[in-house]
Amino acid sequence: MKIGISMEFDAAHHLPMHEGRCSRIHGHTYRVEVVLQGEPGDDGMIIDFFMLKKIVGSVIQELDHNDLNSILQNPTAEMIASHIQRRLREELSGVSGRATLLSVRLWEGRDKWVMVDG
Repeated sequence: MKIGISMEFDAAHHLPMHEGRCSRIHGHTYRVEVVLQGEPGDDGMIIDFFMLKKIVGSVIQELDHNDLNSILQNPTAEMIASHIQRRLREELSGVSGRATLLSVRLWEGRDKWVMVDG
């Protein structure tokens, strides 16, 4: 069974290894979709939505309204998604033995996304 959540954050960045417009500082509204997989426990849940929202929110809070270049050397969508994946693995490791991270999809604006498997 799968369970997911979607949250948004705003951040600025520039791509120092890119020779286009994105080499200049600019911002995006990002949407993160997180999908977990597992079997419901005796309580009927893989993980409580409130707990999942709290975990994803704590990871997103580190990025929200921040200059992503202060966190990542080359904050491409791919690198941001990988960073979120690593942080979620850390946060989920101590919380739910029933749920494993299946995927993280990062939307950069409305029509561009990258997905990394759990």
